[in-house]
Amino acid sequence: MKYVLMYTSTPELMADVPAERQQEVYQAIYGWFGKYADSFADGGAELQEPTTATSVKSAAADGAPVVVDGPFSEAKESIGGFSVVDVDDLDVAIGMAKEWPMLVLPGCAVEIRPIVDHSDDMPM
Repeated sequence: MKYVLMYTSTPELMADVPAERQQEVYQAIYGWFGKYADSFADGGAELQEPTTATSVKSAAADGAPVVVDGPFSEAKESIGGFSVVDVDDLDVAIGMAKEWPMLVLPGCAVEIRPIVDHSDDMPM
């Protein structure tokens, strides 16, 4: 089963973490990706800061979509990256997420969502 792991953090809380500690954890992330390399269905991606985001929102009163600077979500946490994993079940994905190195830092989390497979719905 394929799942998306979305790596989130709360920038305000991360601001208090010393740069050296953040770098230590970042190095541990490379080890985590190495440990689970066989589970990744793709390379995933680390995302740039939310301030670099551009969002296209639902239509305005005139029916035209609206383009705005900034992330779509007004949440306190931001998505820093994602990976697609192909594992036996949710328990395996949870086990991986529990070992995400960033969880030792305040305000960090991993959101896990199953992927909807529409491959049989698409005309060939």
